[in-house]
Amino acid sequence: MKFKIAILGTGNVANHLVPALENAGHTITEIYGRNIEDAEKLTEKVYVADAKSDLDFSDSKAEIFILAVSDAAISDLADEIILPEESILVHTSGTVPSSILGYSSASYTGIFYPLQTFSKGREIDFVDVPFLIESEDQETLQKLKKLAKSLSPSVFVVKSKDRLALHVAAVFASNFTNHMIRLSEEIMGRQGLDFEMLKPLIIESVSKSLELGAKRAQTGPAIRGDYGTLDHHFQFLNYNEQVAEIYRLISQDIIDVN
Repeated sequence: MKFKIAILGTGNVANHLVPALENAGHTITEIYGRNIEDAEKLTEKVYVADAKSDLDFSDSKAEIFILAVSDAAISDLADEIILPEESILVHTSGTVPSSILGYSSASYTGIFYPLQTFSKGREIDFVDVPFLIESEDQETLQKLKKLAKSLSPSVFVVKSKDRLALHVAAVFASNFTNHMIRLSEEIMGRQGLDFEMLKPLIIESVSKSLELGAKRAQTGPAIRGDYGTLDHHFQFLNYNEQVAEIYRLISQDIIDVN
């Protein structure tokens, strides 16, 4: 089943979803952006689509409207958008409940959440991306399932409360891990050392954690109870009290849970 789809948003998720949906055989009818230039730029990634900066979609031929915007913007856009009859309105957030779409003009609502980190300029193969979908209407749920399966074989029906837990876990696994790598870059740079030296360690650590399980894969001074090394590291980090405190808290948590 192929769908006609309108995308609201021009950020990272939209920039990846738009060409992927068209490559899967769907038609992108319109792309909305608060900045019309951003919408026009995104339309260049597909064969034909109209750029819009207003929220009147009453004459749209789209069946599914995807809000690929920041969490803070979802409620306002859902309240303001004017949709045709029998339309489906979904958002792509990992944390915002489906109920936020309840006061929109859509006939049906749902969730269409790709569980991945997206950055402009970095390609994503959606075949490897899990999709979390949700809808109170069973026919809508089946349509969202077909749409998701046109992009990825990994499609899961997940309620909002469980999706929130999953998103929190994803923040720890992805966002916090990335931030730790950034702190490592800063420490190396401060000493004039080449960060390339750490890359094999980072790759092996992540691979081992996924293969063995994070608890079995844990190494380092905290799990060994090497308080002398921990204190030495902490003193070294005193040039930045916040980073030193991060080090202390995480080390203590490793000690406590192991």
